[in-house]
Amino acid sequence: MNAPAGPVILFDDDLHMYVLKDVAHAEAYWELPEEFTCGFDAHARPLRMTGEPHRVALKLTGAAPAEAEPRRLVADHYRRFLTQEVPPQAAGLAEFVASLPLDES
Repeated sequence: MNAPAGPVILFDDDLHMYVLKDVAHAEAYWELPEEFTCGFDAHARPLRMTGEPHRVALKLTGAAPAEAEPRRLVADHYRRFLTQEVPPQAAGLAEFVASLPLDES
Protein backbone atom coordinates (compact mmCIF):
# COMPACT_ATOMS: atom_id res chain seq x y z
CA MET A 1 0.00 0.00 0.00
CA ASN A 2 1.35 3.44 -0.93
CA ALA A 3 1.42 6.52 1.22
CA PRO A 4 -1.56 8.89 1.09
CA ALA A 5 -1.31 11.48 -1.69
CA GLY A 6 -1.94 15.12 -0.94
CA PRO A 7 -3.91 17.14 -0.65
CA VAL A 8 -5.91 15.28 1.99
CA ILE A 9 -9.57 15.96 2.72
CA LEU A 10 -10.49 15.46 6.37
CA PHE A 11 -13.81 15.74 8.19
CA ASP A 12 -14.17 16.37 11.90
CA ASP A 13 -16.87 15.11 14.24
CA ASP A 14 -19.21 17.91 13.03
CA LEU A 15 -18.43 16.95 9.41
CA HIS A 16 -16.63 20.24 8.87
CA MET A 17 -14.16 19.85 5.98
CA TYR A 18 -10.43 20.55 6.10
CA VAL A 19 -8.33 20.38 2.94
CA LEU A 20 -4.66 20.23 3.85
CA LYS A 21 -1.80 20.25 1.35
CA ASP A 22 -0.22 16.96 2.40
CA VAL A 23 -0.09 14.30 5.11
CA ALA A 24 2.76 15.97 7.04
CA HIS A 25 0.84 19.24 7.23
CA ALA A 26 -2.35 17.43 8.25
CA GLU A 27 -0.60 15.46 10.99
CA ALA A 28 0.96 18.66 12.36
CA TYR A 29 -2.33 20.56 12.12
CA TRP A 30 -4.76 18.04 13.62
CA GLU A 31 -4.74 17.95 17.42
CA LEU A 32 -7.18 15.30 18.67
CA PRO A 33 -7.68 12.00 16.87
CA GLU A 34 -11.12 11.54 18.45
CA GLU A 35 -12.34 14.61 16.53
CA PHE A 36 -11.58 12.88 13.21
CA THR A 37 -14.58 11.27 11.53
CA CYS A 38 -13.24 10.36 8.09
CA GLY A 39 -10.84 11.45 5.42
CA PHE A 40 -9.57 10.79 1.92
CA ASP A 41 -6.39 11.34 0.02
CA ALA A 42 -6.22 13.00 -3.42
CA HIS A 43 -7.12 9.66 -5.06
CA ALA A 44 -10.29 9.29 -2.92
CA ARG A 45 -8.70 6.49 -0.90
CA PRO A 46 -10.14 6.37 2.63
CA LEU A 47 -7.88 7.37 5.52
CA ARG A 48 -7.81 6.49 9.19
CA MET A 49 -6.23 8.50 11.97
CA THR A 50 -4.31 6.98 14.85
CA GLY A 51 -2.26 8.37 17.69
CA GLU A 52 -2.79 10.55 20.68
CA PRO A 53 -3.43 14.27 21.17
CA HIS A 54 -0.90 16.38 19.23
CA ARG A 55 0.73 13.22 17.82
CA VAL A 56 -1.60 11.88 15.15
CA ALA A 57 -0.82 9.80 12.08
CA LEU A 58 -2.82 9.36 8.89
CA LYS A 59 -2.77 6.02 7.09
CA LEU A 60 -4.62 4.53 4.15
CA THR A 61 -7.27 2.07 5.30
CA GLY A 62 -6.55 -0.30 2.43
CA ALA A 63 -10.07 0.11 1.09
CA ALA A 64 -10.64 0.82 -2.58
CA PRO A 65 -11.00 4.44 -3.71
CA ALA A 66 -14.47 5.77 -2.94
CA GLU A 67 -14.87 8.80 -5.21
CA ALA A 68 -18.58 9.24 -4.55
CA GLU A 69 -18.13 9.51 -0.78
CA PRO A 70 -15.81 12.55 -0.62
CA ARG A 71 -17.96 14.26 -3.27
CA ARG A 72 -21.06 13.65 -1.12
CA LEU A 73 -19.35 14.89 2.05
CA VAL A 74 -17.96 17.98 0.31
CA ALA A 75 -21.43 18.84 -1.02
CA ASP A 76 -22.85 18.35 2.49
CA HIS A 77 -20.15 20.63 3.94
CA TYR A 78 -21.10 23.35 1.47
CA ARG A 79 -24.81 22.95 2.27
CA ARG A 80 -24.17 23.20 6.01
CA PHE A 81 -21.29 25.67 6.34
CA LEU A 82 -20.83 27.57 3.06
CA THR A 83 -24.44 28.22 2.19
CA GLN A 84 -23.67 31.12 -0.15
CA GLU A 85 -21.18 29.11 -2.23
CA VAL A 86 -21.57 26.37 -4.81
CA PRO A 87 -19.62 23.14 -4.22
CA PRO A 88 -17.08 22.12 -6.87
CA GLN A 89 -18.68 20.33 -9.82
CA ALA A 90 -15.59 19.14 -11.73
CA ALA A 91 -16.19 15.80 -13.47
CA GLY A 92 -12.67 14.43 -13.03
CA LEU A 93 -11.38 13.55 -9.57
CA ALA A 94 -8.09 15.45 -9.97
CA GLU A 95 -9.92 18.61 -11.03
CA PHE A 96 -12.46 18.18 -8.24
CA VAL A 97 -9.75 17.89 -5.57
CA ALA A 98 -7.76 20.78 -7.08
CA SER A 99 -10.84 23.02 -6.89
CA LEU A 100 -11.27 22.52 -3.13
CA PRO A 101 -10.12 25.45 -0.96
CA LEU A 102 -6.87 24.63 0.87
CA ASP A 103 -6.71 25.41 4.58
CA GLU A 104 -3.56 27.48 4.95
CA SER A 105 -3.40 27.33 8.78
